[in-house]
Amino acid sequence: MKICVYGAASPTIDSFYIQKVEELGKTMAERGHSLVFGGGGNGLMGAAARGVKDGGGYIMGVIPKFFRDESVEKICDFCDELVLPDTMRQRKQIMEDNSDAFIVVPGGIGTYEEFFEILTLKQLCRHNKPIVLYNLRGFYDELNTAMDSAIKKNFIRENCSELYLCTEDIEELFNYIESPVREVRTIKELKDG
Repeated sequence: MKICVYGAASPTIDSFYIQKVEELGKTMAERGHSLVFGGGGNGLMGAAARGVKDGGGYIMGVIPKFFRDESVEKICDFCDELVLPDTMRQRKQIMEDNSDAFIVVPGGIGTYEEFFEILTLKQLCRHNKPIVLYNLRGFYDELNTAMDSAIKKNFIRENCSELYLCTEDIEELFNYIESPVREVRTIKELKDG
């Protein structure tokens, strides 16, 4: 299975998160999975790639050309395949098209944006791939609170929470991703409008 990992690129992240995401990557590879990711060499992106490499897995990085041309961030230099699209939109589409599942590790605004886009696409029945928030040290607790509040106020349908898993347990994470995919629903079942 090709698993997309979305996560932070910052080089100043607490070592706890680095270690846990390296372990995640290594476990992915040991379970026979490959990595699709944003191609960054720092932060949790770099940690995921190092873990997959240590586990002997295949790595596909996708990073826009301007990141290289304008030295936006360090690019992972050991990808088996490095794709250099022109735009961020193309980057996300390539990552989505080449992935069978999505793991969202802690991250900043780019990571949140990637999560909400892939969740929206699932709600609109454009894909039926597993999505997991890897909730290390409760990183996504406040996001869950915000989602619950929006559900209670009828801005989000309650069944939206069934479209992804939020967990800190790595075994639960892999059991969810590796289980048979649930039946696709209709847009009308998942979205008001």
